[in-house]
Amino acid sequence: MGIPQAMVALKERAAFVKDSLHRSQTITDNMVSILGSFDHRLSALETAMRPTQIKTHSIRSAHDNIDKTLKAAEVILTQFDQTRKAEAKILRGPHEDLESYLEAVDQLRNNVRFFSSKKSFKSSEGIVNHANNLLSKAILKLEDEFKHLLTNYSKPVEPDRLFDCLPNSLRPSAAGGGGKNHSEKQSGDTVTFTLPTLIPPRVLPLLHELAIQMVQAGHQQQLFRVYTDTRSAVLEQSLRKLGVERLSKDDVQKMQWEVLEAKIGNWIHYMRISVKLLIVGEKKICDQIFEGVDSVKTQCFAEVTGSSVAMLLSFGEAIARSKRSPEKLFVLLDMYEIMRELQPEIESLFDSKVCTEMREAAISLTKRLAQTAQETFGDFEEAVEKDATKTAVQDGTVHPLTSYVINYVKFLYDYQATLKQLFQEFDPGDPESQLASVTTRIMQALQNNLDGKSKLYKDPGLTQLFLMNNIHYIVRSVRRSEAKDMLGDDWVQIHRRIVQQHANQYKRISWAKILQCLTVQGTNSSGGDSGGLSRTAVKDRFKTFNTQFDELHQRQSQWTVPDSELRESLRLAVAEVLLPAYRSFLKRFGPMIENGKNPTKYIKYSPENLEQMLGEFFESKAWSEQKR
Repeated sequence: MGIPQAMVALKERAAFVKDSLHRSQTITDNMVSILGSFDHRLSALETAMRPTQIKTHSIRSAHDNIDKTLKAAEVILTQFDQTRKAEAKILRGPHEDLESYLEAVDQLRNNVRFFSSKKSFKSSEGIVNHANNLLSKAILKLEDEFKHLLTNYSKPVEPDRLFDCLPNSLRPSAAGGGGKNHSEKQSGDTVTFTLPTLIPPRVLPLLHELAIQMVQAGHQQQLFRVYTDTRSAVLEQSLRKLGVERLSKDDVQKMQWEVLEAKIGNWIHYMRISVKLLIVGEKKICDQIFEGVDSVKTQCFAEVTGSSVAMLLSFGEAIARSKRSPEKLFVLLDMYEIMRELQPEIESLFDSKVCTEMREAAISLTKRLAQTAQETFGDFEEAVEKDATKTAVQDGTVHPLTSYVINYVKFLYDYQATLKQLFQEFDPGDPESQLASVTTRIMQALQNNLDGKSKLYKDPGLTQLFLMNNIHYIVRSVRRSEAKDMLGDDWVQIHRRIVQQHANQYKRISWAKILQCLTVQGTNSSGGDSGGLSRTAVKDRFKTFNTQFDELHQRQSQWTVPDSELRESLRLAVAEVLLPAYRSFLKRFGPMIENGKNPTKYIKYSPENLEQMLGEFFESKAWSEQKR
């Protein structure tokens, strides 16, 4: 396309645009004119409608007020309806549906609060009074339900159920009634106690809810009375079924020792069961039922357990205050042991102020048992030294006092840990050295008494045999017991030498005279090969020897050396001095008799006969029968 043509086309477009702009301006001017006309009309219309708008606003406000009033009325009607429904549930009682009943009580309380805040509502006061009356009836029904549930599910626990809750080592079949507990504690086994079910777990939440409702209603005293009356009676019944009884000091004093010892063994068992199972169980259910109301909880627990704890401790107090005797020491230690074992539980269970009396009573009993045990220790030591038994054992064997004291001491060492604890109750010193000191004093007291008893024998040889037997028994028993560690090797060695000294003294006293018959000193001599003894003197010597040996055999075969090793050792010691002397005398002087008339009249024994007869010494008839 050429330039002229382009210029023509450009002009035509410019003319078209100009024409379009002109028409647009005309339209714009017309629109402005029309809009101006509308503005005027709208202003007139607004003026005309203003009264109608005011009236419409008033109607709308009235509607809003009516809506608010209807909503308020609906809330009140809802509260009325809820009160009616709650009343129906409360009149039916809690037995059918306790959970729904408790909800109704809560609803009533909410309604009371609601209408109490609506003072402008003219019927509020009447409604509140009616609801409060209903609440009072409801709480009385709840109190009855609490009592019904608690009584219905509170039953005494049978002894067999309690025994099943104990660890195997502490059950009666294994523990023999529970008299000794030190061996079980020292075994190192894990001891597990299973709490008995005092109230079914499903019932506890219901009792808790009922208790809370009663507390909220201000019925703490009624709740306290119902709970403590019921549970304290059941706990006492459980203890009585178990065998617990209330005994006074006079009751205890009248009992035969065997009966009393059995009762003490049972009491130890009962204490463990009562504290670790029944009272811990009571604390658990009390905590669950009264969770959130600590003041009621601690007071109830104290009241429930107070009488039972007093009954349990009364027996211990009666024993601790009764007349002391040596045989009571071990049961006192058993009782002290169980109180020490239970002390952590007792302090934990009765840690509140209202339980102070029970806690202090238990601590007081522990200390009194320790004091009585220590005094009994002193009595025993004195009784050993002053034992006035005048009847000597005829055969010189171990005296009953010796075996009694040694067994007593050996038994004491089963209680080492307990004794050391007991010593520390009164003396902060080293308990091990105190135990060693006590043991040494008892042993010395025994030896002093044995020295006195040995003087009752007319035969001084039997005196030495008696002391040898008894000191040997003491040494042997000590060496085989834990007392050896306390008394020490030096003590053992010293007393072994004492045994040997008494054996030597016995040989010297009993055999010196007869050995004189086998010597040649102190006789008239007539020369020759007779070695200074005449035939007549030799005959006299043999006759005297025979008579003395027969007497010794007859007498000392009735004596007793109960320890076989000591007996053989003593026979051998006698044989070692007697037989060589007899053989020598027989060899030297025997021919003088054998060549004469009736040699057997004078040479009655051969060395072999003597040796055989020595084997019958120190084995009395009673001892031989006992061995068989």
